[in-house]
Amino acid sequence: MMRVLVFPLLFFSLFVQGFSQDRDTLSYDSFLEWVVEYHPIATQAEINLIMGNMEVRTARGGFDPLIYGNLDKKSYNETLYYDKREAGISIPTWAGIELNGTFEQNSGTYLDPERTVPTDGLFAAGASVNLGQGLLIDQRRASLRQAQFFQQSTESIKRQMLNSLYLQATDMYWRWSLAHTNLKVLQEGVELAETRFNAVKSSFKFGDLAAIDTVEAFSQVLNRQYKLQEAENILFSVTQEFNTYLWDEEGNPIILNETIVPESLKLVPSNILNEAELRTLVASHPDLQIVDYELASLDVERRLKAQQIIPVVKLKYNFITENLNNFEDVGFFENNYKWGLSVYTPLLWRKSRGSLGLTKAKIYSKENSRDLKEIQLRTKLESELNNYENLNRQIVTYQQNVVSLETLLNGEMRRFEIGESSLFLVNSREVSVFSSILTLNELISKRKIAYAKSRYAAGLGF
Repeated sequence: MMRVLVFPLLFFSLFVQGFSQDRDTLSYDSFLEWVVEYHPIATQAEINLIMGNMEVRTARGGFDPLIYGNLDKKSYNETLYYDKREAGISIPTWAGIELNGTFEQNSGTYLDPERTVPTDGLFAAGASVNLGQGLLIDQRRASLRQAQFFQQSTESIKRQMLNSLYLQATDMYWRWSLAHTNLKVLQEGVELAETRFNAVKSSFKFGDLAAIDTVEAFSQVLNRQYKLQEAENILFSVTQEFNTYLWDEEGNPIILNETIVPESLKLVPSNILNEAELRTLVASHPDLQIVDYELASLDVERRLKAQQIIPVVKLKYNFITENLNNFEDVGFFENNYKWGLSVYTPLLWRKSRGSLGLTKAKIYSKENSRDLKEIQLRTKLESELNNYENLNRQIVTYQQNVVSLETLLNGEMRRFEIGESSLFLVNSREVSVFSSILTLNELISKRKIAYAKSRYAAGLGF
């Protein structure tokens, strides 16, 4: 009677369904939460928002009221030539009107007659208005609008960065899980090969098997040990790469404890992708939103350039009084006022027309690239959706293949027990089963990554 130990094949189904973990498990969801909270790229994404806010604050500074003061005095040979003092405030407004108020007090022997004012000084209050160039938009208002568009674009840039981090982290996690799961498969394979080798040696001693069978069994031990060593090296490399996604609250990198393991790859129902919803979401993809904000900023620049073709017509008007209480009684252009009108314009407008034409060309180019980008994003989404569905089909097919190979192995082992087969054929069948399990694990890992890629292609992430 042959004494070769026949092993049950229950372990193969365990490989497919996933291993029970006795050690601490870092789940996929917990890993993503940690990454989005503490990873440097997530921090950098928040910094972009701060930059956008600071750009708007800087642009709003163009509308800050300005207080000024001048003192100009000359005394020579005990003679006061002049003593000129002036202080005022200027307040820009969003409407393009600049409000201003001044106080002037001058004296001196050689003072310019037009600078002569009452002894107690003279108050003036009024405004300056652009009636031509700058009436609808000027550099100050254009800068603020562009800063606001940049601020809005930083939200899309943040989403873009976080979406990219989501995809990279997902890919990293499931590659780590694949390396762990495959290592367990190969460890089990080595244990089975060593147990079989010992059983074959025992059968050889009793004369039930030939010496060549011990060589065959031992070669399988060596071959599986080699593959296990390869898997250990892959797991080490993947774990080192995985560590680059782990950071603590203070921004310091974390080295993963060896006792922590990932979720096992399991043949569970796949996540359902709402393809219609993803196709709709492409229109609001952060990549497209960033281009839209760039176009909006260019349109502001176009409007500003178009204004520069219009002649400059600037009207200034100020009430003048010795007493601030008299402003209520002063009539417009009746008494005690000063006003002025400035008009100038180039004759050929070549600089302004060239700038406007260049801006229009930039807009046209950006619109074309935006249309192309949308087509590329939609094409990429369709490709990822097809890849995801194809992996689902492949997993179903390969799962059936694993079951079939297990059945063949069971039959081959029964034939071996009754002496109608060889250890070589049994090992060959077993190698096929192990190889198919490793391939199935890889397909499961790819499907999980493909799910994330489909969401990323539609502009989704964490």
